[in-house]
Amino acid sequence: MRLIRLALPVYVELLTAVVAVGLIDTLWVSGLGSEAVAAVTVATTTENLALGVILCVGTGTTVLVGRRDGRAPLAPVIRTAWLLVGVFALAVAVPGVLLREPIARLFTDDPVTAGLTAGYYAVAFAGIPVFYAQNLADGVFKGLGDTRTPMRTALLCNALVIGLDPLLIYGFGLGVRGAALATVAARLATLAVSALLLVRRLRTRIGTTKASAGRSDAAAILRTGLPMSGDFLARALVGMALTGIVGRLGVAALAGYGIGLKIMMAGVMSFYALRQAAMIRTSRAGEADGPSSHHEHAVPVVRYGLAAGLAASLVLNALAPAAVGLFTTDPAVAAEAVWFLRCMPLYLVPFGGLIAVGGVLQAGGRGAGLLAATLAGFAVQLPLAFLLGSRMGTTGVWLAMAAGAALSLGLLSPAWRGPRAPGRASARGRAPRSTRTAAGPRSGR
Repeated sequence: MRLIRLALPVYVELLTAVVAVGLIDTLWVSGLGSEAVAAVTVATTTENLALGVILCVGTGTTVLVGRRDGRAPLAPVIRTAWLLVGVFALAVAVPGVLLREPIARLFTDDPVTAGLTAGYYAVAFAGIPVFYAQNLADGVFKGLGDTRTPMRTALLCNALVIGLDPLLIYGFGLGVRGAALATVAARLATLAVSALLLVRRLRTRIGTTKASAGRSDAAAILRTGLPMSGDFLARALVGMALTGIVGRLGVAALAGYGIGLKIMMAGVMSFYALRQAAMIRTSRAGEADGPSSHHEHAVPVVRYGLAAGLAASLVLNALAPAAVGLFTTDPAVAAEAVWFLRCMPLYLVPFGGLIAVGGVLQAGGRGAGLLAATLAGFAVQLPLAFLLGSRMGTTGVWLAMAAGAALSLGLLSPAWRGPRAPGRASARGRAPRSTRTAAGPRSGR
């Protein structure tokens, strides 16, 4: 139950900060036509790619802060993380703004949709530094064992988007570009609140400790976070590729896919909430290096993930027509979106188990195995989507998604079912970190 208590605030945070913002944008621009819906679909899919880039810093910081809180100074790793965020933000924002039109044309052949997408990109890429800074602030809070503050700031951001979207999209006549402006403005206001709360929290944890950024801390953050970032980045890239495949099947198919995907993400975020909760719990418990403890944590997490996948499938199938009706009155688009949601149970059940167990693997130093399984699944999914999509339409694409998720989870089964040779596994490497750190006094920093 402790895992669920940690996961619930994370779920609300992800639902509001990641899913609801995109849903609100899609809902409001739906009055502008299917081209606008398709443009927001493409643009927000690309933002997932940008999120994957910064996750190596955010999740790496969460794990390291969790391991060091009360055991080692926090100031060096936090200062280093902020510098890394600055570097990553510039590396993504500048080329994104400059190349917004070619990037938009990668996903659609329709000139109207491509133009609207480029307009959204102009604002969204410029706001990447704000997006990344908020991600790191949330990561530090989670490393400290606090999942409620990120939830509250995400709710604040969501409320601001609800108010700003209609004002900028229709009130000022900015259309799709107004949706992007509303999102960036809401995130900027939320970041100001988060920064104030974080400064107050860290003042009680690290006092007046002054520390400079160091290469060793940067390496530790990146080494810890890169597998998770690689996993998410691969998913974002495949999502972009699938968007391109579906886009070739027509604007109705692309718009329906976008609506269905946004609705489905409300269930998918429960998987990612379980992943983050498992990562936080394992890191702060000081058990990340113990194989037996790793197995003990992983098995129930996989079960929770499979159950979440089944529950999400049942709810989405029950609500599909009504939920889709909120976004479009176009019968062709609605039919595509509803069919997408009808096909998703085959995908969501294995995907739930796969995503949830990733938190234990990440905190346990087995993120590379997770990434390898993910890439293997995609190596099957993408060519299968192209092949089946050309013969069966969108149905073939959805079946390919299910096949890729099932394969990835199957490849990971040795990692969460337990070590093959317990005695030999226990002998490898260092002793569990809990036995190496428990003897020393808690630093309080």
